[in-house]
Amino acid sequence: MTTDSDHVKQAITINREGIDALIAALDTPELSAATQAAVETVFAMKGRLIVTGLGKSGHIGSKLAATFASTGTPSFFVHPSEASHGDLGMIIGDDVILMLTWSGETKELSDIAAYSRRFGVPLILLTGNGESSLAKAADVVLALPKAREACPHNLAPTTSTMMQLAMGDGIAIALLQKKGFSETSFHRFHPGGKLGASLTRIADMMVPFEDLPLVRPDQPVIDVIAALSDKSFGIVGIIGSDGALQGVVTDGDIRRYLERQSDAPMQQAMRETFAETIMTRDPITLEPGRLSARALHTMQERRISAAFVVEAGKPVGLVTVLQLLNVGAA
Repeated sequence: MTTDSDHVKQAITINREGIDALIAALDTPELSAATQAAVETVFAMKGRLIVTGLGKSGHIGSKLAATFASTGTPSFFVHPSEASHGDLGMIIGDDVILMLTWSGETKELSDIAAYSRRFGVPLILLTGNGESSLAKAADVVLALPKAREACPHNLAPTTSTMMQLAMGDGIAIALLQKKGFSETSFHRFHPGGKLGASLTRIADMMVPFEDLPLVRPDQPVIDVIAALSDKSFGIVGIIGSDGALQGVVTDGDIRRYLERQSDAPMQQAMRETFAETIMTRDPITLEPGRLSARALHTMQERRISAAFVVEAGKPVGLVTVLQLLNVGAA
């Protein structure tokens, strides 16, 4: 007996076949050259990427416009019906139009196509019909391979829209890499939510210098314990006369030290032993420009709960795993 789960699996399998066909087509000279031309056209534009489409292709186009905009390519979606009633004025000569239509014969797109020809706005067509009337009007035609829809009647746009989405996303990522769009650049467009938190620089969230637990190498262990207790970060920095970080002492270092002193007069031992004796040299440190997600990964990988932020060898801040988790870096 065929179950609902079997139907879902079958649909996904058919969609995957479409993606596999698209990957294979990108190795052909025709689609490879068209893709290169599309990326170069958008990369060279001085305006915005105008994405348009109707129906399911329009929904995919709206998503793609958001993806382009968030990855460094200024973009917005123009609905073809609204374009025919005034929104064509939103498109200028410095723009590039990315038009989505599987059939290539969507009548509602004809006004935008005619406008692009009249005012010399480059037109890229993402379609399943490279011989269509809209394809003949376009400057670059991204003709995707024929594929069976996941719909059992081969009618509802499923595989075709997934292929359009995959191709559009691929072009967006190619542009991202071509522009050298970095994680820091990404954060400018994603300041909110979990993603924004993970892309926050350490310098923007660290404990400031004036609140750091710091002692000199020649101070006794009892002073180190006092600094640990006072600041409650689980770590104390040991700095030399030049202000450079020479090492750190953690709660664990103190615990191991006390275990070794179990048979000795404790107070006397803590006054006669100096910070440099028990400190960990060459500790794990972070730079101010490191992103919080990367910092958290480093700290979890090295199994430390706190780390000093160092610039030119000197401590300028401190971060803890708890801080990073609280801001949503995980």
